[in-house]
Amino acid sequence: MSAPAAGPRPPALVLRDVVKEYEGVPPLRVLHGIDLTIAPGELLAVLGPSGSGKSTLLALIGTLDRPTSGSINLEGHDLARLSDKQVAALRARRIGFVFQQFFLLPGLTTVENVATGLLYTGETARTRRERAVSALKDVGLGHRLDHHPDQLSGGEKQRVAMARAVIGDPGLLLADEPTGALDTVSGAGVIDVLRGLNARGTTVIVITHDRDVAASFPRRIGIHDGRIAFDERDAGAGAPLESGIGGVRGVDTRSRPARRLA
Repeated sequence: MSAPAAGPRPPALVLRDVVKEYEGVPPLRVLHGIDLTIAPGELLAVLGPSGSGKSTLLALIGTLDRPTSGSINLEGHDLARLSDKQVAALRARRIGFVFQQFFLLPGLTTVENVATGLLYTGETARTRRERAVSALKDVGLGHRLDHHPDQLSGGEKQRVAMARAVIGDPGLLLADEPTGALDTVSGAGVIDVLRGLNARGTTVIVITHDRDVAASFPRRIGIHDGRIAFDERDAGAGAPLESGIGGVRGVDTRSRPARRLA
């Protein structure tokens, strides 16, 4: 007897009517009813100027903060139903972070910095090192294993940070302005690495204010004044899943011609 066919994969991420406010008189509302569906394996940019709400959105997607109202569902997990401890465990297993600043430890070698991404997994030191070496090779730094951060270029430091972020095989990689501190050539190299990680199945979301960076991605979401201003994708890039969690359907972002971001 043949095995039953596997059901459709749930979306990587579903946000429904997400609002974020900060206390004050009156309260400061930063996000206004965000609706968003991201399919597994998507590669997309979230574009917006400073103060648009994109960093707040990143914090909510990355489970670093909770919304004031609305729901966030990560890979089939309703975050509102999870305790802070359960959310932290889910974050550690399923989300990798890359920031504009590299946050590398100067006293550690490249491979040691990457291995810190597995410190709390229970893996042996030997296994952590083996996986760190493999992750560095994946980002093109197999020849820099024993270098220290001050011996690396800015682009190489960012690649080390990406290797550390993905060493635990997260399903979702969040990159916050990953090219912001880099020159054009180094930035292009970092984007190429992100594309390679995405090609292996990782869902990649890049937060950026750089219109050229955003334009290079197959899906682009614009944030303005805490609202989604546009959600567009290149023709043939594929649409998000329609079979959402709990019967929720995806946002209508069907293929349309990509408009210029300049």
